[in-house]
Amino acid sequence: MAATGINHVTIPTRDLGESERFYVDLLGAERLVSPNFGAPVRWLRVGGVQIHLLEDSRGGGGPGHFGVTVDDLAPVYERARALDALDPAANGHYLWELPDGVMQLYVRDPSDNLVEVNARDAGAPGGVAHTDRRLLVDAQPQSEENLRARLLM
Repeated sequence: MAATGINHVTIPTRDLGESERFYVDLLGAERLVSPNFGAPVRWLRVGGVQIHLLEDSRGGGGPGHFGVTVDDLAPVYERARALDALDPAANGHYLWELPDGVMQLYVRDPSDNLVEVNARDAGAPGGVAHTDRRLLVDAQPQSEENLRARLLM
């Protein structure tokens, strides 16, 4: 398994509109469609990477994270399980499948930083990672627009 790059950085914000305007004005960011996660979010594109703005009720500066793309999620999942690094608290579960089929694995590093590991495929159906996943479409209603969201560009 090898990471192929960072695909996004999540920034907690006190006001989504204000933060979106800042990144659009400062960096020329482009607003993207996002899935419904049950919390206010906005996805922006800056080049080939995304900025995910997450409204934080504590006023910003909260639990940010970064997303890493891997080519094979199964060995990362197994290793994270062995290291007891899976984080079920951050998003109600540690392994989610987005409407576009991308898998999101949430882990904590030794300093308690949240890391999101993403892959287009979690392995063959029936694999441990595949059977342990939850579908975002089952947890949160998705509009037609939400269903067009793409995490990995």
